[in-house]
Parts: sequence; structure tokens; C-alpha cells
Amino acid sequence: MTTAPRQYRYYEFVMAAFVTVLICSNLIGPAKISQVELPVLGTLVFGAGVLFFPISYVFGDILTEVYGYARARRVIWAGFGGLAFASFMAWVVVSLPAAPFWKNQEAYEIAFGTTWRIAGASMIAYFCGEFVNSYVLAKMKIATAGKWLWTRTIGSTIAGEAVDSAIFYPLAFYGTDIIPNEQLPRVMAFQFVAKVLVEVVFTPVTYKIVAALKRAEHEDYYDRRTNFTPFSLKT
Repeated sequence: MTTAPRQYRYYEFVMAAFVTVLICSNLIGPAKISQVELPVLGTLVFGAGVLFFPISYVFGDILTEVYGYARARRVIWAGFGGLAFASFMAWVVVSLPAAPFWKNQEAYEIAFGTTWRIAGASMIAYFCGEFVNSYVLAKMKIATAGKWLWTRTIGSTIAGEAVDSAIFYPLAFYGTDIIPNEQLPRVMAFQFVAKVLVEVVFTPVTYKIVAALKRAEHEDYYDRRTNFTPFSLKT
């Protein structure tokens, strides 16, 4: 007798939110490099995607904490598919011949004409970073017996964001004139610190959402017998 898969009330909504934030971070953010002057820290240069991308890690933490690594893995793959499709369609639309009377092609290319190098680097970094984040959180939950949620949300984000930043920036920008090579370490460091700080700031919100979902779903999953391969969609 086959047991019917567990049904959840909010799992699909969290998945939709995760994929939406992810696509926004990769389509809206990379088109703009910002620079701000801050006391003590001085000049900080960063990609605008830093405003979006950390939130996807918050959703990733919520998914793994409540539903477990295997279900978070399905969402990560859904995000990867959505990101790949959005990048491909952006390339198609930018490549379409513009009407003679339409004068905005150059601006459109700047906003949405992400090169395949940047798109590829983004997808590779996302794939590695999100799985590291989910894996570390799942293992830390077992190690802490489900206590001290803040240690695993922040700890997993530090690990995941470190992997993401270390992969994305060299693959996307090294040797280009978009970000000079000598500026890459500063941009990487700022992005990493900023993303982790977003996780810290969102910790009270994460606590409330996790507690509400655990009550509503009657679920608090521990990955004691989970197969942690990223290359599976089984739950």
C-alpha cells in the first residue's frame, strides 16, 4: 500500500515567494552598480541585487527549517529553472530586431541584456550557494536539537553567501571593464557582509514566520535520514 504524500497548506506559497525574489534579484539587480559614501567605511561599491538576493536565503532557511532539506531542494531546483528561463527569454527579447521608430533599444539592452557569462555565473553561484545554505542549516538543526534557530539561520547564510560570492564575482567580472580587478575583492566583501547583515536584521521576522508555519503545518522536520544529494527531486 502506497502512502499518499504529505499535503501542506503554505508550501507552494513559500516556493512562489522564493522564486519571485530570486528572479527579481537577477533581472533587476545586476543591471546597476551603485556607490555610496558611508562614515568610517568610506566608499562602498555594490550591485543593486544585494537588496533582493539575501531575502531568498531567508526563504531558503524557512523552507529547510520547517519542511526539511528534500522539500527545500525541490524549491531550489524550481528557482534554478525559473532563473534559467528568465535569462533565456531576456536574451530572446533583447535580440529581437527593434522597430525603426523605437528609440529605446540601447537602454533596454543595458537593463536586460545580461551577458551569458554573467547569467551563467549567477546560476552556478546560486545553485552552489543555496544548497550549501540548506545543507548547513539541516545539519545544524540536528546538532542543536532544534534549539537556537538564530545560530543556524545566520550560520548557514554565512556559509551559503560565502560560496555564492566567491563563485559569482570572479566568474562574472574578472578581467572585464564592468568591475576593475582591483575592485573585485572590495565588492565581494561588501556584498557578503551586506547579505549576512540582512539575514541578521530579518531574524525576528524569520522566527515569527517559522513559528507560524510550524503551527499551521504541524511540521518541524529533522533531516536525520535524508539523502543530501542535490541531484534529486524526491521528498
